[in-house]
Amino acid sequence: MPYRIPFTERRTKEELQAHYDLEKRLADRLRHSTAEERKTLYIQLYDELYANVPHLKNHAKETSDGYTAGQLRGLKRYLTKDTHFLEIGPGNCALSIAVAKEVQHVTAVDVSDEFTKSLGLKFPDNMELVISNGSSVPVPPNSITLAYSTQLMEHLHPDDASAQLKQIFNALAPGGRYVCITPHKYSGPHDISRYFTDEPTGFHLKEYTDAEINNLFRVVGFTNLRTLVGLKGWFIEMPFSVALTTERFLDRLPVGLRRFLANSPPGRALLGIRVVAYKRA
Repeated sequence: MPYRIPFTERRTKEELQAHYDLEKRLADRLRHSTAEERKTLYIQLYDELYANVPHLKNHAKETSDGYTAGQLRGLKRYLTKDTHFLEIGPGNCALSIAVAKEVQHVTAVDVSDEFTKSLGLKFPDNMELVISNGSSVPVPPNSITLAYSTQLMEHLHPDDASAQLKQIFNALAPGGRYVCITPHKYSGPHDISRYFTDEPTGFHLKEYTDAEINNLFRVVGFTNLRTLVGLKGWFIEMPFSVALTTERFLDRLPVGLRRFLANSPPGRALLGIRVVAYKRA
């Protein structure tokens, strides 16, 4: 069953439907595109979405300082004055701007500058915004000590996910880390389609399980995976087997109960996909 529309949602059902119809139409173009078409299609389609759904810009402007503070709190343990930080899919760039105060250099990689231009952002001198074709990570190899993404992998065409992950791996310096956060399939869908369908049909082109993520990361060369267990920026690193064991337990449950437990605070603390992948030094 689709999720109920929460009382905190300020848009009407008609506005939500219009957003969903547009996003689904655009996402279907991505789903059925070729790799060559997607080199320009991500930028075109996201520009069209942002231009036609003002709520997305307004929501970014209203993002609380608490959310950014929670992200920064979770990353602080990995940041030093010598860190070269890479954020893929920076959204309103609030985190990258905050991190720039703590590190040597920040590179934010996004598929469009339409969003950031509309927000009128001013970047620090040690930060740059680089435009990607959707799956590319256009930074020098072995130049990044900490890469980060949140709510990104699910937006990639499944055929592009491993290609981008390989580029992130190549961008990392030996001993570097990639912290990747993406919604878990069992608690979804997590895009606008959550109010209309049981499977993601908007710009979440694929929502993953921990087992799928584990396989993807290891295929591209990551040999040491950890999971961050906790909530609201308060996390501890644990072996990735903790997430895999939790997932195997939920595998055996009926879909409705599995979704309920995956969305509970303990389920989100244990099952939320928060990978820390280390590149061998």
